Amino acid sequence: MTPQKANLVRRIKHHRTNRLTATSTVAAIAASGILLAPGAGADELDDLMAELETVSHEATAKSEEVKALEDSVDSAEQDLARLAAEADTAGEKAQHARELQVQFQAQVDGVAGAKYRVDALDPVTNALSAENPQNMIDRSAYLGTLSRTTTADLDALEGELRAAAAEASRAHAAVAEANFHRSILSARQRDLEEQRSALAEDVEAIEARIDALNAEQREAWINQNNPVEPNPAVDLSSAAASLSGAGAVGAALSKLGSPYSWGATGPSAFDCSGLMYWAYQQQGKTIPRTSQAQLAGGMSVALSDLQPGDIIGYYPGTTHVGMYIGNGQVVHASDYGIPVQVVPFDSMPITGASRY
Repeated sequence: MTPQKANLVRRIKHHRTNRLTATSTVAAIAASGILLAPGAGADELDDLMAELETVSHEATAKSEEVKALEDSVDSAEQDLARLAAEADTAGEKAQHARELQVQFQAQVDGVAGAKYRVDALDPVTNALSAENPQNMIDRSAYLGTLSRTTTADLDALEGELRAAAAEASRAHAAVAEANFHRSILSARQRDLEEQRSALAEDVEAIEARIDALNAEQREAWINQNNPVEPNPAVDLSSAAASLSGAGAVGAALSKLGSPYSWGATGPSAFDCSGLMYWAYQQQGKTIPRTSQAQLAGGMSVALSDLQPGDIIGYYPGTTHVGMYIGNGQVVHASDYGIPVQVVPFDSMPITGASRY
């Protein structure tokens, strides 16, 4: 059993105290097929709804983790592509610098030899070897110029060598960083596949159990958060609502009745954060993709200052989000088997609110 699944099991056991007997994994609980016979008591129906809600929320939390990991993998892939391009560019520059070094090496040697000969020719020797006074003056001037020129040439060539060494160093560093990020990406990709596989098993079992609910149980499941009709008196064009917030509300409300689907971002099916993401996308605004990141990514607002378009986070760890539409209501994609609906904003435990 993976550490993630072991932790999931512990949380399920904690939530199910004094309810049904705990089993080893979410999938096992969901697959156990514990349903109620028609006409079962209200307490038993409440227990079943609480049980289904617990395992479904655990799977939702895992789904949010998978989406966050997907974003991390996407970011790592982009970083790797950028670093690989930088490494290629640095490598080309280093190769060019090495070619310059080879090209100028003979010149370096020649200039160094000339400088040595100039430095070795003292004024007395110059005077003795001159044919006449003017020749001596001309030769002294020439030798002085040659000395200054060779010194400048050597300095310039030394700069070329230093540049070659720096480019080579940058190329090696860029390649090393790219390789490091490549190893991180590979690890994240493996982790992502494992998480996806575990989530798929849990989701399949939970969906099978919810699909098997009888009419009475299905009605209780759909109505667990006391859905209401959107209040038509809410004025989305008022100054209380930002333009993007009002537009996002309109977009989200246009999807009332759409089915829930794990990890979906529309346009025909959604999960909780997917509906928020899609609604704001229709306004040309991109917000984070997971519920936790959506709550953290905007400007935090007090519940007493809610405006249409604000995103409200729910449940410990912010595993669920809904969009405030005014009049104390939120529109949200609740859970599998429950269509997009409007419910009282305080019908679930709130963790905070954020504005975009």
